[in-house]
Amino acid sequence: MKKALALTALAVCGLLVSPAPAQEFSYVGAQKCQVCHRTERQGRQYPIWEESKHSKSFDALSKPEAAGMAIDAGVATPPAESPACLKCHAPLCAKAPELKAEGVSCEACHGPGSEYKKLSLMKNRDAAAKNGLLLYGTPGKIKALCLKCHESAHGTVFDFDAAWGKIRHSTPKG
Repeated sequence: MKKALALTALAVCGLLVSPAPAQEFSYVGAQKCQVCHRTERQGRQYPIWEESKHSKSFDALSKPEAAGMAIDAGVATPPAESPACLKCHAPLCAKAPELKAEGVSCEACHGPGSEYKKLSLMKNRDAAAKNGLLLYGTPGKIKALCLKCHESAHGTVFDFDAAWGKIRHSTPKG
C-alpha cells in the first residue's frame, strides 16, 4: 500500500513539473503587419512586400502560362488548386486557407503573428521570438529558407544576392 501511495505521489509530482505544451500561434494576415510596418521609420517592410512578386505569387497561378508550366511539370490539377504549386506560391494555404491570396506574405517567413504582433513584444526581439516571430540571424539562414522554393523553380537560376537586394526589409536602428 505504501509503495502504491509513493508511486501515485511521484506520478502527481511528475505531472506538476511537466513542461507545458507548446503554445499554439495562429496566422493573422499581412494587413495586421501593415499597421506598423509600412512607414519609412519602420523600414517600409509592408510596401516592399506589396511591390514584390511575393505578394502576387498566388495570382501568378491563374495566368495562362501557369497552366502550361503545370502541365510541363506533370501537375494535373489547375495550378491555383495544386498542392505542388501552392506550397511555394501560397505557403500558408494549408494552415490558413483564408490567407491563400496573400501569396508569400510576412507570416510565410516570419511565422504566425497572433502573439508577436503586439507592439509591446515587437519592441523586444527576444520577447517577440519567444512568442512565435521567426528570425534568421545570418544571410546563410535566409538563403536556406528562400531556396526551399527558389532552388530550381521552373528551371530558372536563382541569384540570391540579387533577389535579396529587391526584398530586403530591415528595421532601421534608432
